[in-house]
Amino acid sequence: MMSGGNLNAVFYADAYHPIQAGSIDGTDIVPHDNGVYRAVLCSAAGLYDPFGDPKVIGDPFCNIFVGRLSRQTSEETLRKAMSTYGRVKKLRLVRDIVTGSSCGYAFVEFETEREMRHAYLDAHHSIIDDCEVIVDYNRQQLMAGWIPRRLGGGLGGKKESGQLRFGGRERPFRAPLRPIPYDGLERLGIPPPPQGRFMSRFQVPSPPRRVHQRKTREDSPPRHRSKEVTPPRQRSSRDVGNREASLFRFHGARDREDTPPKWRGDSHSSRRRLDDGEESSLIQKSNHASREDDHHHRRYVDKDSIKRRRRSPLGESDSMNNRHGHHNDRSHRSRKRSPS
Repeated sequence: MMSGGNLNAVFYADAYHPIQAGSIDGTDIVPHDNGVYRAVLCSAAGLYDPFGDPKVIGDPFCNIFVGRLSRQTSEETLRKAMSTYGRVKKLRLVRDIVTGSSCGYAFVEFETEREMRHAYLDAHHSIIDDCEVIVDYNRQQLMAGWIPRRLGGGLGGKKESGQLRFGGRERPFRAPLRPIPYDGLERLGIPPPPQGRFMSRFQVPSPPRRVHQRKTREDSPPRHRSKEVTPPRQRSSRDVGNREASLFRFHGARDREDTPPKWRGDSHSSRRRLDDGEESSLIQKSNHASREDDHHHRRYVDKDSIKRRRRSPLGESDSMNNRHGHHNDRSHRSRKRSPS
């Protein structure tokens, strides 16, 4: 039982049940009017299919319901009013089959779910053609167990009709002030009121969100590899030269690693200097390795210089100038060395 301080606490229905919708606090277990009784029969017999209406098309998560429209409101007027909240993809103003006059409500589909939520929050209780309209999400396809108003269900209503329906955005359930019959609610399949989790009347209930399902490896289709075999790439002379250079660098580094150091020592004894014979042999090996390095380096440099001379038209003149310059340098050195 609730205290007097929680009179403004309310809650909303996630699923529709005709007997619960006819109760102000959601605790009734017996239908109190003929409309509720008719809705119970339709629900039990499965006479209504919310997805069987061929006129209801589009994404339900991008649709809103606009009610209490003026009978003189046209599609153009409603589209202009809803375009302020987003891009309108489709609009359907429900009309009477015989007379063709407006029934006072419509369904508006937006391009994205974000625009739909914008209209859901801001278009509620707005004024269109001097009438205050109400906005709700598409409960026909998104609310389980939904029964329309023409079959005794629905939500909202006016006091003059005597058939009020609770649990929606306009008329939520109030916190119960009497003991809750848990056994009767469980027998009818009605969820009990959420004790300790009530909302304020100033809080706006959120419409249902789309559930994004993650694909597992079993659900994903198998990947088929293409049977096309790419032909092997032909090696050019440049690739061969790069391979030879890399092999030369590798063998040179391995030879340098194999050469013993000039100083040897243990962790327990002091370092000692190598003998003269060992030192001379190591010097000869290092000189031989350096000569081979210079030879190979000069070989590859000469190859590159020959290629550049062939490509450039002034290659011969440049080489002649270099030769004359080198000869002049040698003659100048000989002059210096000769006695005066």
